[in-house]
Amino acid sequence: MTQPLPSPPRHAPSPDAGRHMMELIERLYPLCRSLTGEGNRKTLAVLAEQVDIQTHEVPSGTPVFDWVVPPEWNIREAWIKDPAGNVLVDFKDHNLHVVGYSRPLHETLSLDALLPHLHSLPEHPDWTPYRTSYYQETWGFCLPDRLKAALEPGNYEVYIDADLQPGHLTYGEVVLPGSSDEEFLFSTHICHPSLANDNLSGIAVAVQLIQQIQQMKRHHTYRFLFIPGTIGSITWLALHTDTARRIRHGLVLSCVGDAGFPHYKRSRRGDALIDQAVAHVLRHGASQHAIQDFSPYGYDERQYGSPGFNLPVGLFTRSPHGTFPEYHTSADNPDLVRPEALADTLSLLLDVIHVVEGNATYRNTQPMCEPQLGRRGLYDALGGANDRKERQLALLWVLNQSDGEHSLLDIAERSGQPFHMIREAADQLFACELLAKEGGT
Repeated sequence: MTQPLPSPPRHAPSPDAGRHMMELIERLYPLCRSLTGEGNRKTLAVLAEQVDIQTHEVPSGTPVFDWVVPPEWNIREAWIKDPAGNVLVDFKDHNLHVVGYSRPLHETLSLDALLPHLHSLPEHPDWTPYRTSYYQETWGFCLPDRLKAALEPGNYEVYIDADLQPGHLTYGEVVLPGSSDEEFLFSTHICHPSLANDNLSGIAVAVQLIQQIQQMKRHHTYRFLFIPGTIGSITWLALHTDTARRIRHGLVLSCVGDAGFPHYKRSRRGDALIDQAVAHVLRHGASQHAIQDFSPYGYDERQYGSPGFNLPVGLFTRSPHGTFPEYHTSADNPDLVRPEALADTLSLLLDVIHVVEGNATYRNTQPMCEPQLGRRGLYDALGGANDRKERQLALLWVLNQSDGEHSLLDIAERSGQPFHMIREAADQLFACELLAKEGGT
C-alpha cells in the first residue's frame, strides 16, 4: 500500500517565547548600531550565543550595483556643554542623541551657529528623535524639544569623538538546509540604534523562528539575513545574484512587537504563494488585520522586489512604519513592545511556514463520482470530534478539487476552511490511495 505523505507538524511557540524575545530586546537595546561599525558586530555576537550565525564583512568601497559600501562609522563619546560648562546632551545617556554618521568635531559655537545642527520634536517635547546622515558628511545632535527651547545665548562647546574611515559593512546570515535548494528568505535590519520595535522586535522574532524551524523536517532551505537597511540588501543581492534566484518565498520583518494588529504588504508580484499564504493565515488567525498592495517605498522588500530580481518577498509588520507616534524616537523603547504581541507574530509566521511547507497539488484517483468513504474507515477516523462536520466537508472538498490543477491552498481558499484542516484531509485520503501527488509548490 502506498505510504502516506506526512503533513509538516504545526509548531506552536513555547509559552516562554514572548519572555525570551523581550529579554533579547532588552539586552540589545543599549547597543549603538548603524549601517556599519562595532555596534553591529556586538549585536551579531549576542545572536551567535543563541543561533549558528555566520558573520560576513564587506570592505568599504566595494561596488554594489549603483551603490558603494560606505566608510565604517564608530563613535565613542559626544556631548554639548552650555556656556557655564554644564553638560546638556550626552551620547552616553542615549545613543539617539547623536545624528548617525556624524563626522568628528570639537568646536565652540554660538547658539545661532549651533541651532541648525539640533533636532527635536515640538509635538513631543520630552522625546528625542532619531536622525541619520549616511551619505552626506555633516554632524548633529538630537534632544528633547523642552531642552532645546530653554537654550540661552552664549558659546557652546561641542565634541564628537567618532571615526569615518575605510572598514567594513557587517551582516549576519543563518542558513537551515532543507531537502530542496528552493529557499524561503527572512530578512530583518540591524542598522537602528536604541529602537525596540523598529527593529529589535524583528531580530528577536527571527531568532525564535530559527530555533523553531531547526526542529522541523523541512522541504525548503531557510535563509535568514540580519543586515543594515537598504545598503545591506543591495550588497547581499549584488554578491549573491545566483543564490537569490533560488528564493521562492520571502518576508521582511519589521515593527512586529507593538500592540497594533498585523499588517502585510504584498510582494511586487502580488499573487505569489507567499502573498496567498499570509493572507490565508491572517484571515483565519487574526480577527483584525490589514493587507496592503506593494509599493516601492518601505523596507528591504523594495530591493528584493526590484525589477531585475522580482523576488516574491513581502513585508510583515504590526503597526507599519511611520504610523505610530513613537516611530523613530526615544519612545520606541522596550516598554512599547509587548511579549504577547511578539508571541502572536511568531505564531502567525509559523502558520505561514506550515502553509508553504505543506502546500501541494494532488489528483483524485477515483474521480467518477464520490468514492465510498465509510468502507475505507475515513468517517470513523473523524471520531467524536466536535468539528466532525467540518472535517467531513474538508474530505469532500479535497476530493472534488483535486484535479491536478488546484493546490491545497487553492482548495482551502475556495472552501473557506483553514489550511491545516484541508491538509489533514489530504493526508487521510492519500493514505487510502484516493489521491496521487501531482507535484509540489
